[in-house]
Amino acid sequence: MLQTDILEDTEPREDHEAAAVATTAPATPNAPADRDELLFQRCLWCGTPAYRRSFCRACGSVAFRRERSAGDGVVVRRHGQVPHNTWFVAMNEGFNLLCQATDEAPVAVGSRVSVVQAVAPLGQGLPVVEPTRPPTSNRWW
Repeated sequence: MLQTDILEDTEPREDHEAAAVATTAPATPNAPADRDELLFQRCLWCGTPAYRRSFCRACGSVAFRRERSAGDGVVVRRHGQVPHNTWFVAMNEGFNLLCQATDEAPVAVGSRVSVVQAVAPLGQGLPVVEPTRPPTSNRWW
């Protein structure tokens, strides 16, 4: 089993700017975050963005830094059955996110959405998004 000498501080911080500071330790996928901010990982070796990954899908590195997402993206496709209301969203930072849409307004492929709630209270569940702009046309591609 691989052991590292550097442990990452996963305690919630008061200062949000200090929480987004780059660290050299690998980011743990289930680290606590504020409910209203969405944190993603960026590989220290190649710069590939990811969400809740244990290793980089491009280069295989396990060294990540956490960054704060603006929380805006475009709905790419539906995932699962209608009652669950889950969608894949391509975020502006370059990573894909499986999320759940609110029931306040209909969501369609191509809709612009923003993150309302990043994670459930204990880091479980899916981020929640709501539409900010309907799709521009019937075809999103």
